Amino acid sequence: MSERRARPAAKNAFRKSVWRRALIPPSAPPQTPAPAAGPPASETSEPPSIVQASLYRDGVRVSSPATLADTFRELREQPSGMAWIGLARPPESELLSLAEEFDLHPLAVEDAMEAHQRPKLERYGDTLFVVLRAARYLDAPEEVDFGELHVFVGPDFVITVRHGAAPDLSAVRHRMEKSPELLKLGPEAVLYAILDAVVDGYLPVVAGVQNDIDEIETEVFRGDPEVSRRIYELSREMVEFQRATRPLVGMLHALMAGFAKYGTDEELQRYLRDVADHVTHTSERVDSFRQALSDILTVNATLVTQQQNAEMRALAEAGFEQNEEIKKISSWAAILFAPTLVGTIYGMNFRHMPELGWSFGYPFAIGLMGVVCASLYVIFKRRDWL
Repeated sequence: MSERRARPAAKNAFRKSVWRRALIPPSAPPQTPAPAAGPPASETSEPPSIVQASLYRDGVRVSSPATLADTFRELREQPSGMAWIGLARPPESELLSLAEEFDLHPLAVEDAMEAHQRPKLERYGDTLFVVLRAARYLDAPEEVDFGELHVFVGPDFVITVRHGAAPDLSAVRHRMEKSPELLKLGPEAVLYAILDAVVDGYLPVVAGVQNDIDEIETEVFRGDPEVSRRIYELSREMVEFQRATRPLVGMLHALMAGFAKYGTDEELQRYLRDVADHVTHTSERVDSFRQALSDILTVNATLVTQQQNAEMRALAEAGFEQNEEIKKISSWAAILFAPTLVGTIYGMNFRHMPELGWSFGYPFAIGLMGVVCASLYVIFKRRDWL
């Protein structure tokens, strides 16, 4: 980076409109013929780990070496040039080769090998090591997919190590090559463009998550039984999203302080502050999403509890009604059992039964039946069984 600081004449060599054109994707594929060195290859569709390696001088691509060895050789032959090497899930041998050639710190190389790192910014001498967590929203499964990007930024090189599908660095490279005034500022400008692409990639994710939360709110009040699982899964994604965005705020402020310390172009610092503002806004939105999901989960638990209470109340009422019916049936069964008992006793046909020869025996038996039934009826009625 010291090599770039030795060129103060290049600081204000471009206008703000050039920066804006560099950051806005073209509306249609370019119709102009590609440079002699060949068009930039896609950084998301190539199967090899070396997605693309290109050399630039004064913001213009001069060659695209096919191997790392050719890249190293041509860069040594062009001391005023800059190498931009893109890798996707590289093997250990390639990273060790890059570490030896560009004097990368072993700790940074180890992090790039293992991946699954938190977003961070570290300086090792003249080399910056940046870890970013990119995100993209998948419409079909309605979920957020996270990728990891490691960036080594040195005085005359930029190395990107991508773990995951996001972000699409081929678009970043293409926009940079369409604006040589921006690209000739060197590795710091490339780092800024990568940061801007990662942060811009958060916007569709924020929009998709907001739509999911709106749908979840509707499902909660509709009583969808699967909504609790969806809330939990989205909450976990927001935890990951928060881990990706929250550290970026401090990282960008530290990077801006470093740019100011090392005399990086003032316009580049302004646009870096704009990226920091976007990250802060995104981080605040993610925090609000987590709070909203927490509130929705509480409301859903309350509604589920209310529904369960209503079901228990309905079961209790049904049991109470059933119990009342059983009381009525039992009461009438007891009342009807009394005359049956009297009639059964006098129907035993024993020879010596005092009442059989009694002229008032029959009226007495009928009266006894009536008295017993009436007494039972009064008793059950007073106890509200009838």
